[in-house]
Amino acid sequence: MFAISLGDGAELRPIGPWQAEEFLDHIGRAREYAGPWVPFTVNVTDLESARALLQSYADKQAADTGHLWAVRLDGVLVGGVLFRIFDTQTESCEVGVWLEPSAAGRGLISRAVEHLIDWAVDERGMHRVEWLASSANQRSLAVAKRLGMSRDGVLRESFPWQGIRHDMEVWSVLAPEWRERRAADRR
Repeated sequence: MFAISLGDGAELRPIGPWQAEEFLDHIGRAREYAGPWVPFTVNVTDLESARALLQSYADKQAADTGHLWAVRLDGVLVGGVLFRIFDTQTESCEVGVWLEPSAAGRGLISRAVEHLIDWAVDERGMHRVEWLASSANQRSLAVAKRLGMSRDGVLRESFPWQGIRHDMEVWSVLAPEWRERRAADRR
């Protein structure tokens, strides 16, 4: 199994259905913090639903239509990153993230997503990487900005969640922009 260092004792690793119990424990710690924005952190409530979510991403990975990885800090599962959508036909994908509060503010999500975008653009030939977030989720929007994404627009009241119709902001980075940013970072 591979692990990608995110620095400071953190790493990015695969996670699968066989780790459902650990995933469920993590979701319990993340639920209050991520629940207003990430539906599965509310909907995963028992071992069966944890295993089902992880299996759905294992199936997506096998079909090459989505992927999910764990973010670990000192060996403990503290969050994750995923491609909710991974469409090789249109060469576009959508990144999603979540974290529990104990790991917030360390830059883990930004570093993990940089690895995902590098892989999607350089290895898989993706042209467009999207980021969708509620206009009210300032932490998520800040990550999109830090990654150098552009705000494409707002899907007004497009996402009903927990009794609120959220405006969803669409952010993206195109492969040439990402490569240019990475080259500038290396200089």
